[in-house]
Amino acid sequence: MTAPDCPDCPHPSPEHKIRKEDIETQSRFELEHPDRTLLGGPQSRWRELKTIFRVSWDFIKAFRTLHFAGPCVTIFGSARTQPGTTYYELARRMGSESAKLGFTVITGGGPGIMEAGNRGAFEAGGRSIGINIELPHEQGSNPYVTRSVDMHYFFTRKTILVKYSYAFIVLPGGAGTLDEMFETMTLIQTRKIRNFPIVLMGRDYWQPLMDFVYHMAEAGTISPDDPDLIFFTDDPEEAIAHIHRHAVRQFGLRKEKVPKPKAILGEKAVQKSEVP
Repeated sequence: MTAPDCPDCPHPSPEHKIRKEDIETQSRFELEHPDRTLLGGPQSRWRELKTIFRVSWDFIKAFRTLHFAGPCVTIFGSARTQPGTTYYELARRMGSESAKLGFTVITGGGPGIMEAGNRGAFEAGGRSIGINIELPHEQGSNPYVTRSVDMHYFFTRKTILVKYSYAFIVLPGGAGTLDEMFETMTLIQTRKIRNFPIVLMGRDYWQPLMDFVYHMAEAGTISPDDPDLIFFTDDPEEAIAHIHRHAVRQFGLRKEKVPKPKAILGEKAVQKSEVP
């Protein structure tokens, strides 16, 4: 039985028809990169089931670690920022000040801004966690995390970076950083999470983006109050004061003891760094 012709659909010319070689190439690609089959359309029932288990394992590993982390602050930013640069040192300062407020600092676990945020928390004697992603380039766990969780999928990693945090600090970055910031903003807009502060730092870098955010508000594609979800500053003291006001005081956070892990379940505490 053949599918009926669609009178409104253009018929491909012979040179544009899908060839057997194309199908075989796609199959080899999926076998070599099994995680990419998640977004590659329907697969066999067995492969879909394996994907479900792999996604579940990502979440299980992260839940078991972050359950003992206490209130967190997530720092987003580029993996390509070099140590000693202005934005690296700014992220390092924010990691340190966040740890001094009593927060556990979470980053994507890699180099650049992520390393700087973890480093600041580590040097301040705080808890420093990296939610690392398995990539063929750029990404390796930085040496300033007291606990690291390796994730297979970007969307599971992003969920964990948001799930446990009461504030989000965004420094200069690329497409991934934009994705993380705007997804967090969307979750707040749609009341999927509470109105946690988003602190955007790096005025020279982000000013065109903020101009566009205000343009969207003027065009009516976002609410007039939505730009106020972003606190835009380069001053660490202003940023920390904003986090204290809108995360610590607003949600009544206290420096409470985090849950105790149970050895019988194979659980481990997230330890603070030991600063000499």
